[in-house]
Amino acid sequence: MKFQKEKIILTGYRATGKSSIGKILADLLDFGFVDTDEVIEKRQGETIADMVDRGGWDLFRRREADMLRELAGSRHMVIATGGGAVLHEDAWDRLRQDALVVLLTADVKTICHRLAADDDTEEQRPALTEMGTMDEIAMVLRQRQPLYAKSADMAVDTEGKTPEQVAEFIVNEFKRGS
Repeated sequence: MKFQKEKIILTGYRATGKSSIGKILADLLDFGFVDTDEVIEKRQGETIADMVDRGGWDLFRRREADMLRELAGSRHMVIATGGGAVLHEDAWDRLRQDALVVLLTADVKTICHRLAADDDTEEQRPALTEMGTMDEIAMVLRQRQPLYAKSADMAVDTEGKTPEQVAEFIVNEFKRGS
């Protein structure tokens, strides 16, 4: 008997398509959808940038870990996690149980272009460092790549693909029992 996954978790750096692809996936599978960053902002009544200004990245990361633990038992759900969710090893491991974890990727230049095109980027997602955008993205990707690779069941390059194409590919893999 093949093990059936109960949910799909999308992980990867910001601007790789987790939220847009996640919504499409949820519709295709008739699953619920949660964007962890959006839920945290709604519950806190402030943007991530405001949270970080008020209490530092530690405050946001604590809220993020709480959210992952809360979602660990969810079923029939697509979960778009924040790019740093993989940093919470214990909570992340619990969330991953019974899930297909999909790492969405794009190259640094594409991520920069997508962030620049998003009017909400600066207001909602503050920089992690004092470096320039491209340097910061390259550095953070290098740091997180081992965690992403270790925890993902599959990786999908979103480069040059529509969110619908990526979602359909993931649905096919999910239904095959990946």
